[in-house]
Amino acid sequence: MNLTICRACASSPAIRSALSVTAAILVLSGCSTPGKPSPPPPEPAVVRAQIVELMPDGIPDREGWAHDIFSTFAGLDLPPTKENICAVLAVTIQESTFQVAPPVPGLAKISREEIYRRAARLRIPEFLIDAALRLESPNGESYSERLNSVEDEKELSAIFEDFLGTVPLGQQLFGSFNPVRTGGPMQVSIDFAESLADDYPYAVDGSIRNEVFSRRGGMYFGIAHLLDYPANYSQPLYRFADFNAGWYASRNAAFQRAVTEASGITLALDGDLIIHGSRTAGSTELAVRTLAEQLDLNDGAIRQALDSGDTLAFEETRLYQRTFALADRLAGESLPRAVLPGITLESPKITRQLTTAWFANRVNDRHRRCMTGGL
Repeated sequence: MNLTICRACASSPAIRSALSVTAAILVLSGCSTPGKPSPPPPEPAVVRAQIVELMPDGIPDREGWAHDIFSTFAGLDLPPTKENICAVLAVTIQESTFQVAPPVPGLAKISREEIYRRAARLRIPEFLIDAALRLESPNGESYSERLNSVEDEKELSAIFEDFLGTVPLGQQLFGSFNPVRTGGPMQVSIDFAESLADDYPYAVDGSIRNEVFSRRGGMYFGIAHLLDYPANYSQPLYRFADFNAGWYASRNAAFQRAVTEASGITLALDGDLIIHGSRTAGSTELAVRTLAEQLDLNDGAIRQALDSGDTLAFEETRLYQRTFALADRLAGESLPRAVLPGITLESPKITRQLTTAWFANRVNDRHRRCMTGGL
């Protein structure tokens, strides 16, 4: 079952055309029941009350959270079904237990080590970093002193944005040093949020990065990442995996499994079909090329199809359909069209071995409890 019918579906001409044809067929065939019009959308107050009821006990300002969640559903034109609401609540509980800026144990040490790692990659000596951090910041403390007492990512990000904006040559020398790449109550990617800046419905407080660390912004971008794209998944588990690993990672991992079956070449099921930003062929593309004759596709057609791997349209390509037809025939059964990506999570904040599958299953368990009884 799909979690949602999203507005992104309507952005594709092919999908719009298909929807129009489907609607016409339904009308002509009399599928709609005479005298029974579609029910009106639920009243906002009713939806907000349902969100409050589904949220765990003990969450401060439940009405405020419900307001921001409902506003996002309305702004993105997403149906506020119980299934969708529970999906948002399950991810938010997993990521932050409904804290706009959840504390990170040992963040000061983690962030300093990450800064030195980034500096080493750029061959910037540590003494230069230390000298810059000893400079006095606008509140009278040095950046190093502020860094030593940091407790959450919102505060850490603010320190670096302040630093980059006030220290001479700060942006030129240290522009890539802000170690905070995700944030907010749903721990959404700041790069993803910035890609949606033009559609953001609120007045921006300074920057999109700042908005991610607000409740309304964190929920808006997090819900968009979770639900605002079309996917043919049979269960929400795979959408939760995509939230962690990237859109269509579960579908693409299944495609990689099919390529392994058809070619005999073992691939990592990570959902990455190409090396982004490079024309160099990665392992998946090279494995598919060994099937070129059987698939009746040349290298150019293979690359073109793989380039669409971050869209729903990939499933309509000859590469996708012929690869699965071949793999199904060799396996003697229909292979799954979605599998959990085999990704080990890497982050300075993570102190134990975790995987995308672990994350997806944890969220899926919470979602199931929300649907059947409550969180």
